Amino acid sequence: MSDHSEFVLHGFRLQSGVVLPKLVLAYRTYGELNGARDNVVVLPTFYTGSHIRNEGYFGPGRTVDPERHFIVSVNLIGNGYSSSPSNTPSPFAGSHFPVVTLYDNVRAQYALVTSHLGARSIALVTGWSMAGCQSFQWAAQFPELVRAIVPYCASARTSVHNRVFLEGVKAALEADCRFDEGNYLESPVEGLKAFGRVYAGWAYSQTFFREGMYRKLGFETAEELLLDWESDHLNWDANDLLSKLDTWQRGDISDNELYHKDLGRALSSITARTIIISCSDDLYFRPEDNELEVAHIPHGRHDCYRSPWGHCVASGRNDPDFHDYLDSRIREVLD
Repeated sequence: MSDHSEFVLHGFRLQSGVVLPKLVLAYRTYGELNGARDNVVVLPTFYTGSHIRNEGYFGPGRTVDPERHFIVSVNLIGNGYSSSPSNTPSPFAGSHFPVVTLYDNVRAQYALVTSHLGARSIALVTGWSMAGCQSFQWAAQFPELVRAIVPYCASARTSVHNRVFLEGVKAALEADCRFDEGNYLESPVEGLKAFGRVYAGWAYSQTFFREGMYRKLGFETAEELLLDWESDHLNWDANDLLSKLDTWQRGDISDNELYHKDLGRALSSITARTIIISCSDDLYFRPEDNELEVAHIPHGRHDCYRSPWGHCVASGRNDPDFHDYLDSRIREVLD
């Protein structure tokens, strides 16, 4: 028995103009939709995340609780569950998978949540990293529907420096001769290892490494941590990683026919109660960027959580105190 459901959209036109004959969104729901159809919490997924890993952000007794909320955990296009290079048939298989934006993702999620699941109003959209970017996207794309957002370690527009960081991990993967411009016949193992190794240096902070905090994860040396990141990325399809990476690099809530790349206007359109949570030591979603963004959001606030865990402060139970902090901020916007 599958641990998720699938919602199919036929003839889905992407922002690029490409029409996918069949777009599949993999999702899972928790709890029940209430009579008013307004207790919906949307949890998009993050980079290399899934509906399974999203289960660490809610539960009995937490602020987001399936006893009170109808939780819709929906997988990002390209993550191997939803339509992706690795599971889409020709002519869009592998390296031929089209460009997909966060705007495309959220438009498909909107159809899932409203037409298919019957929601009339969304109480909250929240998430970490790319999931947080989708929270911003939801609030700007459908301001009349979304009542609150709490994006954490995320941004409304991917910064230039963030795109440069992603170019580095991308180049490490593509340098593997087996990659063959995405037309590989066998997995580009060395490229995937390099991808994971480079990524690890950005995921945590300088303080994390200086103070040997990798020991809290069970590693005696930084090299052991790097080897673990290598191994973890071997489970991924290279084209899937790059498809999502491209979506991340293109992240911009104003890059559409609604706002014509006017970021200030897009942010000002957000009517949802908003608390943006950054991490002081996040190396690519910087608090300074969130400060610039929140200045345009009418009901917005930016809170910075101080932690040497960097971007990985929200990953698993690295920093249990962060989950209490997150729940308190979500409680504020829901109240």
